Amino acid sequence: MTQQDLDAQQLAASSEAAATETSPGRLPLQPMDPQLTDIQPGGGVIIRLEQAWGGIRRSYLKIFRRGYVQRMAELRQGDFNPCPHEVLDPRDLKFHQNQGGWHWKLEDDPFTWRDRLPFARVGLAELLLVCSMSFGGAAILTWLVLSMNWQGPAANLTWTAVVGLSVVGILVAWFFRNPRRVVPQGDNLVISPADGKVVTITEIEHDEFIDGPAVEIGVFLSIFSVHINRMPISSRVIELRYKPGKCLNALRPESARENEQLALHIEGNNFPHRRMIVRQITGAIARRIVCWLKPGDELAAGEQLGMIKFGSRTDLVLPREEGLEIRTSIGEMIHSGTSILAEYSDKSNNDQK
Repeated sequence: MTQQDLDAQQLAASSEAAATETSPGRLPLQPMDPQLTDIQPGGGVIIRLEQAWGGIRRSYLKIFRRGYVQRMAELRQGDFNPCPHEVLDPRDLKFHQNQGGWHWKLEDDPFTWRDRLPFARVGLAELLLVCSMSFGGAAILTWLVLSMNWQGPAANLTWTAVVGLSVVGILVAWFFRNPRRVVPQGDNLVISPADGKVVTITEIEHDEFIDGPAVEIGVFLSIFSVHINRMPISSRVIELRYKPGKCLNALRPESARENEQLALHIEGNNFPHRRMIVRQITGAIARRIVCWLKPGDELAAGEQLGMIKFGSRTDLVLPREEGLEIRTSIGEMIHSGTSILAEYSDKSNNDQK
């Protein structure tokens, strides 16, 4: 399939999605941002290595595992290839799952076990590569100093390097951890989309998407935070907007305006279908935003939507209504999927009926 064919199919799918409205009064879906051709718009060395490895893996499968390739082709769902390369099994869709098209049912996907690992699936390549290099290097240096019986400054320097490499490996493994979370239940609750420290709570006079006054809650994620982002409410994705930008320190207020960011516009599934924005923002160290959603996707509160790799900021914009209670404060340490940031009153719901 040529790139022109792929672009035409994706445009048709986006146009169809944009015209779709689930019920009267609900927002129409918008076309996918053309900048978002994969789930990691900032690119990077690791994604290029993974793509190169994918080409080698596909060649191996076509030569040595033809039966497997045929079986996966028979189980495949969807009506077009969303990738600029061949798709032989679900692994080939990793970076293009936000484009629609081909997919496999969960029961037909032999790699769903990776979602059950205690680490973020989209970070497994970084985890494997960096940890192999750090722990492998530490093991080699340890063997050298012991087998050659080094003494004095050389031994001290080598042991320092061993400790340093081990710390790097531990920090990377800790960074990509994916702990299970118990999500609080309640239609009026707004759950934190990120782990970290609340650094701003700002009143907004009028937000274009929310179409009224709003409150913005900014969360700073350090390198020690869990970097998986989650849905604040049960909702449907209306639109994604990506903006390239700088990589300022995420603690600086201007980072919310000037840094690279991806804004996820969502609409609540439950009445009164509140509109909210989850904004993933890069930082001085974090350079890789990941979001695997597309317009039309529906997720429950607390479900995973993406991550930001290596320190960052996540903002949540929610409508300001009578009866809204902000249940967090600046300086509080919060957890995605479990911490309650705000709660709407039943009276607020009834007033909008």
